[in-house]
Amino acid sequence: MSTTINKVPFGQKVAFGIGMFANQMFPAILGIFMVVLVQDLGFPGWMWSLIYFFPRIFDSITDPIMGFISDNTKSKWGRRKQYVLIGGLIMGVAFIFMWQLYAENSLQYNFWYFFIWSIIFYLGLTFFSVPYVAMGYEMSDDFHERTNIMAIAQWIGQWAWVIAPWFWVIMYDPEWFSSADVAVRELSIWVAIVCAICAMVPAFFIKGESTLGNDYEPMNLSNIGKSLGKILYSFVEAFKMKQFRKLCGATFLIYNAFMAVSSLTLFVIVYKLFNGNVEASGIWVSLFGCLSALGTTFIVIPIVARMSKKIGKKKAFMLSQGISVIGYAMMYFLFVPGKPWMYIIALPFFSFGIGSLFTIMMSMTADVIDIDELNTGKRREGIFGAIYWWMVKVGFAIAGALSGVFISIAGFNPDLVTTEQESAVDILHAFFCFFPVLGTIGAMLIMRNYDITEERANEIRAKLEKRKKDHQSPLSVVD
Repeated sequence: MSTTINKVPFGQKVAFGIGMFANQMFPAILGIFMVVLVQDLGFPGWMWSLIYFFPRIFDSITDPIMGFISDNTKSKWGRRKQYVLIGGLIMGVAFIFMWQLYAENSLQYNFWYFFIWSIIFYLGLTFFSVPYVAMGYEMSDDFHERTNIMAIAQWIGQWAWVIAPWFWVIMYDPEWFSSADVAVRELSIWVAIVCAICAMVPAFFIKGESTLGNDYEPMNLSNIGKSLGKILYSFVEAFKMKQFRKLCGATFLIYNAFMAVSSLTLFVIVYKLFNGNVEASGIWVSLFGCLSALGTTFIVIPIVARMSKKIGKKKAFMLSQGISVIGYAMMYFLFVPGKPWMYIIALPFFSFGIGSLFTIMMSMTADVIDIDELNTGKRREGIFGAIYWWMVKVGFAIAGALSGVFISIAGFNPDLVTTEQESAVDILHAFFCFFPVLGTIGAMLIMRNYDITEERANEIRAKLEKRKKDHQSPLSVVD
């Protein structure tokens, strides 16, 4: 068995992590800005749901196609870099335009304007995120080095969630902006410029090897129909792997249960703790997200990376998610009107859920890709990355729609103070705390029989290395 460790230079890990900042900052800010659509521009719950749902469904359809294209691109720059660069530019431009909304425009105009530009934004996100994630999967073939790469990337990416909550304060402070819709029009420009630059950093600084001489699927218009068939076949073939299904299913439940309620954060804090008075809530909405992200950055990610080495990736995942369930339950009892500081007690526990998820899961996905290579003889980081994030994005679309459903079920009205709708606020608070618990428990049940250990991963790598050295053609099938 080979014991060679494919160490990745620290600068390369940082370059990949800077791309993760953009990958995290865009959705972090998007979730905050989206509140303006309801709170300030009068979008009803059903419009909120449609805006969340359809652009993300479009995104989820284009992801597998982009994965196939990325995996089979012949270029002197390699398979990924050019798409990361183009995607960063499209995301930046589209993000600026999609938030140029004016309260004096009709509701229908603002809805369709935002809808169309959000489609373009998500097209750019596909161009960027699918090859970007694949870059990370192929940076190392070492079991623990993969976790280190993802831990550094998630550490840098988490700063997006530290910074983003403070936009609540800026947007609704009359000394900064006259109204929130004015705020998003101006702030979107600065966010887009910074994030677009960060998104393009991996394209310039992560090493790539020419693929001009590689035997890939032909990428031409005359072959597009056949290519789409192969995309579908690759999708089905990858999803047949039980380990990969478990990773996708667990991520789907945890991430999207969390995202379904994350957009309710402002409403729950302002209306549960401050009787609907946004100004009285001060910095407490911002502190919730900021402290959670800081906890993830300085507590969760280092602990999870260490646990993964000591007890294995699966046990680290199960323990982390168990801690997060405790945190969600604590949230229900620590949201006390007049005592907003109490929710801080729950944040370190709460942060283990999302904070540990992608550090471990992205590392596990790279291990699964090794099994696929052993089974098929193909290296398909793009397809696997696209399918994994396809599951996330389809769920995210459903989650966004669910947040509107939760608002409707609760009968919540942002124009009323809490004393006039106490039951609605209580229902919204219960959704906020316990819906993620259901998703987390479901994910833990799915992962209980996950069976790729460090020993097995090393055995698979050794077989792959031997095949490459011996140029063997027969394939060894692994379940």
